[in-house]
Amino acid sequence: MERPRAGKLGLGVWALVVALAALAVLTFLPSPYVIQRPGPVYDTLGTAKNADGEQVPLISVDGTETYETGGTLDLTTVQVVGNRERTPSWFELALAWMDASRAVVPLDAVFPEGVTTEQRDERNAMLMVDSQHEATAAALNELGYDTGAEVVVVDAVEGSPADGLLQADDVITAIDGTPVTSATALREAIQEAGGDPVALTVRRDGDEQTVEITPEEQTQEGTTSWLIGITLRTDYDFEVDVTIQLDNVGGPSAGMMFALGIIDTLTPGELNGGKEVAGTGTIDAEGTVGPIGGIRQKLYGARDAGADYFLAPEANCDEVVGHVPDGLQVIRTATLDESLAALEVIAEDGDVDALPTCDVPAT
Repeated sequence: MERPRAGKLGLGVWALVVALAALAVLTFLPSPYVIQRPGPVYDTLGTAKNADGEQVPLISVDGTETYETGGTLDLTTVQVVGNRERTPSWFELALAWMDASRAVVPLDAVFPEGVTTEQRDERNAMLMVDSQHEATAAALNELGYDTGAEVVVVDAVEGSPADGLLQADDVITAIDGTPVTSATALREAIQEAGGDPVALTVRRDGDEQTVEITPEEQTQEGTTSWLIGITLRTDYDFEVDVTIQLDNVGGPSAGMMFALGIIDTLTPGELNGGKEVAGTGTIDAEGTVGPIGGIRQKLYGARDAGADYFLAPEANCDEVVGHVPDGLQVIRTATLDESLAALEVIAEDGDVDALPTCDVPAT
């Protein structure tokens, strides 16, 4: 009678040994995923470390009067655990799946095949610099400054309508006689032409000329648009000198919070009424707020940093609904003006509940 019991006990022990062995393997076995988690939070009204490790104002302005600020206007970040050289183990992924503040993301979505970690970091650093320029332009435009914007051709795609007609460093000053002051305005004018030829006034090596280009219709990711085949940048000549000090942070998602921080620095009073506000979103010189990645992690990062309110891009609302941590109130925004209007309500202790939020999607 004892032998069957001993046999069952032996099988149980072996099952436990196998399970522990499998767990040990999973602990070290690499995976095709990385983990996103909340990253550091930086107050655009506060300080940050420079390359020498010294604390300096995150935003400083020379050439005009500045004002005292209060409260916080936090920008939020996301940290990625893992890369192509070392991915998280399955055990780490299991822990992340059980943590609402973390997300498990396919490796290729963050580190595309053929792109090294160094190349990714370089690109993100470039995007950060661009976002600072666009944020400065958006803030100064909002305050009535002349930003001296010029739309410059970076490259013309081989075989495209612009190939042979436009070249690097051409400055596009007008389209069909209408002055061009931003890359966005130029793209919109090309779309409005609906495939008809457009006349671009171009300054090249100091001489002005006009070229006629017929856009081509292209469909990318289900969206059809008219393209002439150029990449652009916008150069600015700001009336005041704005310096943004933020090392070791990349990407364009801090743009809106940079713009708000600049405006608060250049205007009397406290834009946020001394409250703790965080947010995220790209921005262009016209003040359009765009979507970003990792918003769920940024919500938790803001809450943990003490923020009471969070300005979220309207385009990210589908990722926000159902994922707002307790203690944080989310306000959606699509433009710099909408963000400023929300801050005014917060500052004046108005009806924050009446501000637009991310609604529950219809079922």
